[in-house]
Order: sequence, then structure tokens, then C-alpha cells
Amino acid sequence: MEIIRCDWANKSELEKQYHDTQWGKAVHDDNELFKMLILEGKQAGLSWSTILTKMDTLCKAFDDFIPEKLVNYDEEKIEVLLLNDGIIKNRLKVNAVVHNAKMYFKLCEKYGSLDAFLWSYVDYEPIINRWKKIEDVPASTPLSETISKQLKKEGFKFVGSTTIYAFMQSIGMVNDHLLSCSFRNQ
Repeated sequence: MEIIRCDWANKSELEKQYHDTQWGKAVHDDNELFKMLILEGKQAGLSWSTILTKMDTLCKAFDDFIPEKLVNYDEEKIEVLLLNDGIIKNRLKVNAVVHNAKMYFKLCEKYGSLDAFLWSYVDYEPIINRWKKIEDVPASTPLSETISKQLKKEGFKFVGSTTIYAFMQSIGMVNDHLLSCSFRNQ
């Protein structure tokens, strides 16, 4: 049987693998949710393939984006990170990782967990869309705008509406696999 993927996933083996094994699958683990939120923010102005190419190096450099470790990063650690050619060497984005880890704990104190905060917006059930063509898939939605505004209100950085919609797709809050995609119902 022929495997049909969403159009965006056919450009490289990394994208195929990510699409087939991760993208659109419901994530409820707070560490994984935080990591994906940060990685989507790092993508701002770049392509997701750039993030996938640097994924291992990014995860190693940032202690797998575990908030408990990130909140202890100091200026010296940030300077070391900015010398690492394997990461996105944007000072604002690097600083935002540490800042967002601090905001993560405040958000968890207020809402119980990142999982509870995020998934409450969709009543803990993914939104199932029925797109025929990649061109039909929006870059953002009113819901991603609402979540983006609330995250900004909670102090998070690099969480614009388009970033949040991509994040929602990646963690399975939204199923945007095309109707023709072999992975739509997995």
C-alpha cells in the first residue's frame, strides 16, 4: 500500500520521520509540551526543517528543555550557548528559553500544569479538521490567537498566533493531516 503524507512532509527524511511518528499525536507530558513550545518559538522566522536538523544539538545544549534545569541558567551559560554553532544563535531566543522556563512555573502554579492550561482550550479533545489541500490549512486561527494572547499575558515570549497554531498542530491539539494522508487517523 502506498504511503501518502501531508505535502509539507515530503521534502526530507527528517520531515517524513517527524510527520510519521510525532506530528499531530496528542502530547500531555508537561516537559514534552514545554520543549515543543520552545522549539516552535525558535522556529520563528525559520523553517521547521532547520529546527529538525538542529534538534539533537538543541536538546543537548538546552538540557532537553527541562524547565527545572533551564531556570538555573545564568549569563555565563547563555554566553556559552551563543558560541554553539549547533543551535539558533539568536540572543533574544536564547534568553527567551530561560525566561519562559520561569514563566512555566508561574503558569503551572496558576493552572496546575501546562497540559491542563493548553488542553482546556479544546475540552481535552483534539480539533479534527478536514483539509483537502495544504493551501487550505490556516497559519493561525482565532483559537491560536486567544492562546497566544493568554500566554503573552502570562509572561511568555515568542508565542505569536502563528507559532501557537504550529505548536497546536505539533502536539495534536489540532489534527491537520490532510484527508488524503495515511497518518490522519493514527
